[in-house]
Amino acid sequence: MLRWIRQQLGFDPPHQSDTRTVYIANRFPQHGHYVPQRFADNRIISSKYTVWNFVPKNLFEQFRRIANFYFLIIFLVQLMIDTPTSPVTSGLPLFFVITVTAIKQGYEDWLRHKADNEVNGAPVFVVRSGSLVQTRSKNIRVGDIVRVAKDETFPVDLVLLSSDRAEGTCHITTTSLDGETNLKTHYSVPETLVSQSVSRLEALHAVLECQQPDADLYRFVGRITVTQQGEEIVRPLGPENLLLRGARLKNTKEIFGVAVYTGMESKMALNYKCKSQKRSAVEKSMNTFLLIYLGILLFEAILSTILKYAWQAENKWDEPFYNQKTEQERNSSQILKFISDFLAFLVLYNFIIPISLYVTVEMQKFLGSFFIGWDLDLYHEESDQMAQVNTSDLNEELGQVEYVFTDKTGTLTENEMLFRECSINGIKYQEINGKLVPEGMTDDSPDRSVSPLSREELLFLKAVSLCHTVQISYEQPGDGPGDPFSHANGFSSQMEYYASSPDEKALVEATKRMGVTFIGSHGETMEIKTFGKPEKFKLLHVLEFDANRRRMSVILQTPTGEKVLFTKGAESAILPFTTSGEINKTRVHVDEFALKGLRTLVVACRHFSVEEYEEVDQRLHKARTALQQREERLAEVFSFIEKDLELLGATGVEDKLQEKVQETIEALRLAGIKVWVLTGDKHETAVSVSLSCGHFHRTMNILELVQQKSDNECAEQLRQLARRIKEDHVIQHGLVVDGASLSLALRGHEKLFMEVCKNCSAVLCCRMAPLQKAKVVRLLKTSPEKPITLAIGDGANDVSMIQEAHVGIGIMGKEGRQAVQNSDYAIARFKFLSKLLLVHGHFYYIRIATLVQYFFYKNVCFITPQFLYQFFCLFSQQTLYDSVYLTLYNICFTSLPILVYSLFEQLVHPHVLQSKPVLYRDISKNSLLSFKTFLYWTLLGFCHAFVFFFGSYILMGEDTSLMGNGQILRANRQLVRVD
Repeated sequence: MLRWIRQQLGFDPPHQSDTRTVYIANRFPQHGHYVPQRFADNRIISSKYTVWNFVPKNLFEQFRRIANFYFLIIFLVQLMIDTPTSPVTSGLPLFFVITVTAIKQGYEDWLRHKADNEVNGAPVFVVRSGSLVQTRSKNIRVGDIVRVAKDETFPVDLVLLSSDRAEGTCHITTTSLDGETNLKTHYSVPETLVSQSVSRLEALHAVLECQQPDADLYRFVGRITVTQQGEEIVRPLGPENLLLRGARLKNTKEIFGVAVYTGMESKMALNYKCKSQKRSAVEKSMNTFLLIYLGILLFEAILSTILKYAWQAENKWDEPFYNQKTEQERNSSQILKFISDFLAFLVLYNFIIPISLYVTVEMQKFLGSFFIGWDLDLYHEESDQMAQVNTSDLNEELGQVEYVFTDKTGTLTENEMLFRECSINGIKYQEINGKLVPEGMTDDSPDRSVSPLSREELLFLKAVSLCHTVQISYEQPGDGPGDPFSHANGFSSQMEYYASSPDEKALVEATKRMGVTFIGSHGETMEIKTFGKPEKFKLLHVLEFDANRRRMSVILQTPTGEKVLFTKGAESAILPFTTSGEINKTRVHVDEFALKGLRTLVVACRHFSVEEYEEVDQRLHKARTALQQREERLAEVFSFIEKDLELLGATGVEDKLQEKVQETIEALRLAGIKVWVLTGDKHETAVSVSLSCGHFHRTMNILELVQQKSDNECAEQLRQLARRIKEDHVIQHGLVVDGASLSLALRGHEKLFMEVCKNCSAVLCCRMAPLQKAKVVRLLKTSPEKPITLAIGDGANDVSMIQEAHVGIGIMGKEGRQAVQNSDYAIARFKFLSKLLLVHGHFYYIRIATLVQYFFYKNVCFITPQFLYQFFCLFSQQTLYDSVYLTLYNICFTSLPILVYSLFEQLVHPHVLQSKPVLYRDISKNSLLSFKTFLYWTLLGFCHAFVFFFGSYILMGEDTSLMGNGQILRANRQLVRVD
């Protein structure tokens, strides 16, 4: 219903179908029955409030907190009935808390408004009425043709029409979207790439059909129909044709594109999703304690009301001579009188609930979070990066971690790849002095100018140098980027490779050292130099890389006109589809590489006949032009193409361990934290790295749950592992699980799987997909013990587990900054994790736990004397404290000292905490906020309250300087004449 109302008011334009039709330059059909679709405008709105809704919306959000709502009720009660304390005593603290919070949130939202206005008011150029006009970004409409110049950011999601390059391509960076810094090439269709001027664009007649807005940055399905000389030409559109809002144009003078998704419907805006609110164990305990104290308050109010009426059962106390009742009071309802007295006692004792607790805790967390950023021990000098706090709500959770889930590549390792070995046609090779040398031989090649390579070796190197997504930047000695083929043409220029994957960059650089140099791609042409001789290959098709397929392929036309497919990927994604080559030998070599801790890729090819290629081309075109189920159809075609492969060989690339990884893992283990490694690498590579980094010990009994084919087989293997663990319970066990077996284990044997895992000291999960990582974290997080989990990683594939864990930590690595942007904390190296948890986590937890317990303790001390005083004033609801003292007690008298304490207290020296990780166990499982500890603080508060009250009563009650009515006795009146 609400959505329908929003649609009618124009706030939520409805999507009438699964696709949208965009008329380029907004040339709509002229026939009268055409009803144009409604699209969102191009305004970006990241703010939460407006001038009109700030007060009601902010108040609504603040009063959802139980403490604020409670004090609002108390304040209203004080206004409606005759209570012993002034409404100011509740109203002023409540007003202070609400006002401070509203100012803070209002200021933050004003900053968001300011940022939105800068973005929405940015100048842009669009083609309208045959000319290029300047307007503001917020005025761009779907269908407008937009011009973007070099180094500018795309203001909307655009389909590329043309560029200043003859082939209609452009290079962009998507750092602000996914953190990847490499140059990416995007393409225009042949029918629009010639429209490089405003006059030609004005003459362009085309209609674009595409899917409705989708948050997936890497998915776009559409087609464009261009009318030329009365003939309609249909071309498919995919992610390679879409320029996303927030990306930046590089190495291209200017481009023209048509706006397809605007404003809050752009892919960037659709990814503005609010991360799920993470609540710490301390906050949950705090809310539980609050409810308990609310129960104490109700008990005291009810008991006082009952005792009042029991006391007044005697007439002399019900209506004493000094307080005669009126006739109206005698005839009033006893029920209403009881309710009124109960509410009065409720108001009298209401300060047992600490109203300033939330504000003080928020201030402590916010101010305390700066200590992480200021810690020079967490500073990485090489990258000039400090530790970063993205949320301060989870500081104390750093001291409660029981499980750490870590990625391997880029987190435990440097993510700096070095080519080490390869296998070609069943023979192992090493690189020596830039040359491929068979294992066991030395470098004795006479001359590098003449190719010393065999046909198989040369074909392997060509496949590696052509099957990738590497981009090249050429910098001329003069100014600006040079021609991509200037190096081949003999001009002097500086060439640098850019790749989204360090593996690809390492392999392309390795082939360059060995004599096969990738020069660059220019439109549909890819060029290499083989020992100085240029060779041009025509790029026919790219079979898009898919993380689930774990391989990528290109179809090229060789200089001789032959059509060939080059493909590379994990051995599990390539070897099953190979029919020729040294398959068995290569498989053995791949396992040997993995045992050395090397990352492996298998390379293969397929040669097409003319008839085979025609069928392939037709199938690809049909699948890529489909608007429905395009991904499924493409997957089917890819499976048809990537078969009957000829195995060329495999590569082994080394990724070095980061500094002090082994020491950090050992420190975490001593602290009682279990470490799980979740990686996409193959089994042997992952085990080798786990052993080298100390995750697995050499004396540890390694159990395996791998290559399971069915549910029954998986269940039986799990039962066997459980029996082995019970039989050998004295020694430590490590468990290795692969992705396929994990899927079976999670399908119906979760309880048995968890039993095995919890009895293992270390767990390694290999061949993991990103969503599987999140599922493993969720499995532990939701287990009956509810352990506190921490996930740490550096890549986009780690985001799901980082967001799933109680605490997510991003590594500022080489795979972009998406993990950092989606994390709660970010550090430059894995070794910094030990101090973050063992020192900062320890301090934060002790400080916040003491603060919370002290707040409840001090309020018990403060209000219990008020309760005891009622026994001495016939439960007449007289207040023991002055109204000003009641108001300021929580706001400043008792809040500021504990706030300072909770920011600077160091119970143990930081060096001691880091050198003795076992101290971390003392605060585990929320021990300082357990019910036993809470009960101790509460009873201590009651005991101290009794001492305060009765101590004062005894001291003052026998004081001869006071009379019974509390007045001071004058000495001169006590003089007695003695004669």
